Amino acid sequence: MGLGSRDADAGVVLLLGGRSEIGLEVARRLAPGRVVVLAARRSGELGPQESELRAAGADAVHRVEFDADDFASHQGLLEKVIAEHGPLGVTVLAFGVLGDQARAERDPAHAVAVVQTDYVAQVSVLTSLSQLLREQGSGQMVVFSSIAGMRVRRANYVYGSAKAGLDGFTNGLQDALYGTGIHLLLIRSGFVIGRMSAGMEPAPLSSTPDQVADAVVRGLYRRSRVVNVPRTIKLLFIAIRFVPQSLWRRAPR
Repeated sequence: MGLGSRDADAGVVLLLGGRSEIGLEVARRLAPGRVVVLAARRSGELGPQESELRAAGADAVHRVEFDADDFASHQGLLEKVIAEHGPLGVTVLAFGVLGDQARAERDPAHAVAVVQTDYVAQVSVLTSLSQLLREQGSGQMVVFSSIAGMRVRRANYVYGSAKAGLDGFTNGLQDALYGTGIHLLLIRSGFVIGRMSAGMEPAPLSSTPDQVADAVVRGLYRRSRVVNVPRTIKLLFIAIRFVPQSLWRRAPR
């Protein structure tokens, strides 16, 4: 992949969202010679994912229960992983939901649930994690933003607003971590063709989980601040700012 001579930070690879296609592809690339921890609900069912990572060369693979919406459990979970398996090298925040936009417009509870998982839970994890990494003195984190958050569209404004908030929070946290030796990588992608988007028509400048994972690993090796996937989508991010609102409100998902 032409990733250069650098490596990701030494230590445990923690995947929060142990079923995520993108997250698993990232973990598979980082697995050789490392301990990998898969965190998800119903972690006892992660046997296929564990086998995949062992086959990729992981020294060991462990599973832990993780409920993104149980904010009170985040600090304890992270501390437990460090205590039992050692310092964190790379933590990938790969959990999230698309939600149902039509339902969210009728059902406040569903709208809140989408924002809670895709934004508030990420804020909770990142806040606890960044403090633990400061104490540790090293570590890398990966956060996934989206084109949906670059300019929120009427067609998916609930999900898009969560991604917009996450993008802004991550930018601020990156500045707060400047000079600490902690690396926070923000991935901004377009439409990703995968299980989460099954049944949806792929948009222009789409990518696959493999392509996103390659970009993540390059960003980790280079300690990049922001990586756009694909690279050319940055031009689209700039262009959409200038689309008149009368046209933008009719933009598809």
